[in-house]
Amino acid sequence: MPQIRPIRDLKNTTVISNLCHETKEPIFITKNGYGDMVIMSMETYEKITFFNNLYEKLAVAESDLKAGRVSDVDDAVNDIRKKYGL
Repeated sequence: MPQIRPIRDLKNTTVISNLCHETKEPIFITKNGYGDMVIMSMETYEKITFFNNLYEKLAVAESDLKAGRVSDVDDAVNDIRKKYGL
């Protein structure tokens, strides 16, 4: 479940840092009752970034597959061998 904290809680950085590492989720910071910022641990950020990149690559691969831009493994290996003189 997402953590939502008022901006005044950022005064106690140790508590917020511990919360980021314990929950392993982003923490949503509000200002005057409205969403203002999101903070998270570096580990969580790297995980989210990794999966976003993975999903983008999978979307490109699915698009290639639907458009028929595919090749047989043997043909691909032969093309690589020809290209690099292997």
